[in-house]
Amino acid sequence: MAREHLHGVINAVLFRATNAISESFNAKIQRIKARACGFRNRARFRTAILFHLGGLDLHPTLCAVTHTEG
Repeated sequence: MAREHLHGVINAVLFRATNAISESFNAKIQRIKARACGFRNRARFRTAILFHLGGLDLHPTLCAVTHTEG
């Protein structure tokens, strides 16, 4: 068994690659799903995931836009 997976083990050690980020996203999605107690359809579930995990800045800084009177 070790011989079959040796290539993958060596790659993981050399590149320090893990699936921690994907596991974290999965846990966050499961939390969203549990809080919602069900969605009407997949589109609403997808929207909730994108809303919570989309990385949007919901408190953007104000732009320094000047208005001219005309």
